[in-house]
Amino acid sequence: MISAGDFRNGITLDIDGNVVQVIEFQHVKPGKGSPFVRTKLKNIKSGGVVEKTFRPTEKFPQARIDRVDMQYLYNDGSLYYFMDTETYEQIALNEDTIGDALTFVKENEMVKICSYNGDVFSVEPPLFVELEITDTEPGFAGNTAQGATKPAIVETGAQISVPLFVNIDDVVQIDTRTSEYLKRV
Repeated sequence: MISAGDFRNGITLDIDGNVVQVIEFQHVKPGKGSPFVRTKLKNIKSGGVVEKTFRPTEKFPQARIDRVDMQYLYNDGSLYYFMDTETYEQIALNEDTIGDALTFVKENEMVKICSYNGDVFSVEPPLFVELEITDTEPGFAGNTAQGATKPAIVETGAQISVPLFVNIDDVVQIDTRTSEYLKRV
């Protein structure tokens, strides 16, 4: 059990049957009245963020989130298949659970499968991936003092913005959190 007075950013808790993560917290001691803890909580399953206040003595059970490295195998239309590389156990997840997590993930790459009490609620892609550019317009000379960019399609089908000097068949590094081009590899 964790008391509200001990909240820290990133802690996951089970509050009223919902698994939430503390995004922000602030201990408030008003001039009159008793102190309280003001928080922003993110629901892990739905992604919604709510603000709540607690007395510092309130206690909540800590939620244990399991993150398992699994290999993304393939997708057969509506289901995405993953395999644990140690036990060779395979699981299938639907599109609702996956969301847009696999936008920059190729088959046979490693991802983290997040679950709570055996219930999978999300997939975390690697932070950085290297993908080949399959389609982009040729760069042109001109005013590039402002760091001009152009649209490009990578081998997974996702579209990103790249600098003018990037061409088809170039391999680029992408930050999966922001969908931004980082560098040419």
